[in-house]
Amino acid sequence: MNQHSSHTQRVAVIGGGPAGLMAAEVLAAGGAQVDVYDAMASSGRKFLLAGKGGMNITHSEDLSAFRSRYREREPQVARWLADFDPQAVRAWIHGLGIATFVGSSGRVFPTDMKAAPLLRAWLHRLREAGVRFHMRHRWLGWQDDCLRFATPEGELLVAAGATVLALGGGSWARLGSDGAWTGILAERGVQVAPLRPANCGFELDWSAHFRERHAGAPLSTVAIAWQDPDGALQRRQGQFVVTETGIEGSLVYALSAPLREQIARTGSATIWLDLLPDLDAVRVATEVARPRGSRSLSSHLGGRLGIKGVKAGLLHECLSKEDYADPARLAAALKALPLVLRRTRPLDEAISSAGGVCFEALAQDGAMLRALPGVFVAGEMLDWEAPTGGYLLTACFGSGRAAGRAALDWLSRRN
Repeated sequence: MNQHSSHTQRVAVIGGGPAGLMAAEVLAAGGAQVDVYDAMASSGRKFLLAGKGGMNITHSEDLSAFRSRYREREPQVARWLADFDPQAVRAWIHGLGIATFVGSSGRVFPTDMKAAPLLRAWLHRLREAGVRFHMRHRWLGWQDDCLRFATPEGELLVAAGATVLALGGGSWARLGSDGAWTGILAERGVQVAPLRPANCGFELDWSAHFRERHAGAPLSTVAIAWQDPDGALQRRQGQFVVTETGIEGSLVYALSAPLREQIARTGSATIWLDLLPDLDAVRVATEVARPRGSRSLSSHLGGRLGIKGVKAGLLHECLSKEDYADPARLAAALKALPLVLRRTRPLDEAISSAGGVCFEALAQDGAMLRALPGVFVAGEMLDWEAPTGGYLLTACFGSGRAAGRAALDWLSRRN
């Protein structure tokens, strides 16, 4: 068993993702000796994978709209954003020598759309500031007052003046965020909400015929309506993909929190799919009822309304023969086709997770654990969630900065 010597100004940051690295940056700037520990062979594994399709850093929309994306956790996340809002995120990236641009959707990207150059520049700056990195160090909890790590050379004990935990949530375990910390903290009296999928797909009971013919097919230019907890009908337009088990994609991810919660309350969630969101109900009913001569109904729908492929398949999957043959009921289904969601896809497949350390478990500074003085928490370990679009990453940056500042304050009060 090896042991590092104690140092009251040494801070251990456990987790080398965006929240942990941001905490390390703040701590190093404040004069602390920072050691970053990560179970993986290199830092930022999930950050790099998330950037493969284009590194969406933040969003350019109005700050009040931006804050609203965090739903019931808006008050807590707003405190992070007050110090590090989307404009500050862009300025920080520019300081790393990475240019950014705003896309047509309002999302902000590095000019080259890549995560790797940004991460390399950031890690270089952290090392120049004296931050030390320890890879393949899996955190096991505590032994007395020391942190325990499993390493390739055996178990290691580390003493630190403060600790920042930034171990991520429970999705994409192969990249390091396996949620194993939940049990460690719960045993120490920390209130932890169960981890749940966020920005996730949902399962439906497709027939074998539909699954074989249409799995993988995209549904572009559609809208989804759903009922909120108050019974009001909400609606959002976008696109998603039919899968072997159900549906997933950007539009589905954006609605995953309310749909997940409805399934938890009632055992399922019904959405209503508008296959023709650019046409009003009167126009659709007129086209369906228009005389079709010798053409089949499928050919008629394809020619008059563009209903073919997976959209046509959904009608056959979800409607009875009687409903499909009735013009009024068919036209209504084209504008509001009910789909019953049975389950979320597994947590490990989700883009992010909800649940984690409850905000009620934190001290007044909003980062230190009440049950564990000197231990601070940042990022997806905390019980908040957000849709994709730069909101997740921006809040992780902000929470990391908040944890770093709180740890510096803790050290200064002790010395």
